[in-house]
Amino acid sequence: MIRYADIYDIPRINELGSLLNENFSQVNSINEMLNDGYSKVLVYIKDEQVVGFITATDLKETCDILHLVVDPVYRHQFIATNLINYLIGELDEHLRLITLEVASKNIPAINLYEKFGFEIVNVRKKYYPDGDDAYLMARSSE
Repeated sequence: MIRYADIYDIPRINELGSLLNENFSQVNSINEMLNDGYSKVLVYIKDEQVVGFITATDLKETCDILHLVVDPVYRHQFIATNLINYLIGELDEHLRLITLEVASKNIPAINLYEKFGFEIVNVRKKYYPDGDDAYLMARSSE
């Protein structure tokens, strides 16, 4: 089941977010995102717990996917695919562009985004703390 996150989901979102960045809860305020009016925070519930989430900034004509995380125990079960599908379905009909950044060595994620029509449009050299490059990927809805 996918639904919008609430304040009770924040601890689990932060726990999963630490898989991306050990300081996830310090650099991302999920509580603020829940209330700012332009962020979307969606969670995937399975076995009565949050097993994945996606966050995005929705500015009506453009959207930037910020985070997509699935608990490693629940990967390869189409959870990320379902979260992206749900998010796209929730976006404004006037949406023109969706963007995201992904580590260049994260081949499974790149393959997933390409299935949704995302293309690499730019490379941000040594973007991540480990020196890995980031791909800026975009999907036009025109």
